[in-house]
Amino acid sequence: MKTDVIQIEPNGTGIEKALAETEKAAAFRGLSSKQALRLQLLAEEMTGMLKTITGQTEYCYWVESEEKLFSLHLMTKTQVDPEMRETLLKASTSGKNAAAKGFMGRLKDIFLRLTEATDANAFATEYGYGYVGVVGYDASVDMSPNAVLYGWSMSAYRDAITEHQSEEPEKWDELEKSITAKLADEVKIFIRGNSVEMVIEKAF
Repeated sequence: MKTDVIQIEPNGTGIEKALAETEKAAAFRGLSSKQALRLQLLAEEMTGMLKTITGQTEYCYWVESEEKLFSLHLMTKTQVDPEMRETLLKASTSGKNAAAKGFMGRLKDIFLRLTEATDANAFATEYGYGYVGVVGYDASVDMSPNAVLYGWSMSAYRDAITEHQSEEPEKWDELEKSITAKLADEVKIFIRGNSVEMVIEKAF
């Protein structure tokens, strides 16, 4: 089952409809009130992230479900100008995105960076401790327009941070405090064709 695809405008218009579609999906699959609340919290975390993104980017949101397995999808086709982003980063003394605080802040940064094909491999160390970053896919295996080119996985990121917990206390703390990291089974961010998509997976 796939819900209606909701367009979310740069000013946030559409977020309420997106949350309403999530509620409908939960009801359709007969989730308990507690389960429906958890799914709604994940949807709110995902769409709430958009409120802090500037620019004229439009997004599409929908929910897919099979039995009690749900996936929340957020997709955009708008490319971020890498030169503009580089200019903004140079204004920071560290040269990194100072706004990427907290787990959702990092997800937002990954999502935005993956809209920049030239920057896709630039943050492997920052978001995977040098072991888990952007995962490359062999284009020779799947040459279709919808082939996945790059991807990032929360579970792989969690494994890397867990292994190096003493060296990455801030990132570990973010995972421990994050609603999304606690409730979601998996978060994936990837490039598919000319689109960038974030998927949050949750099974009940």
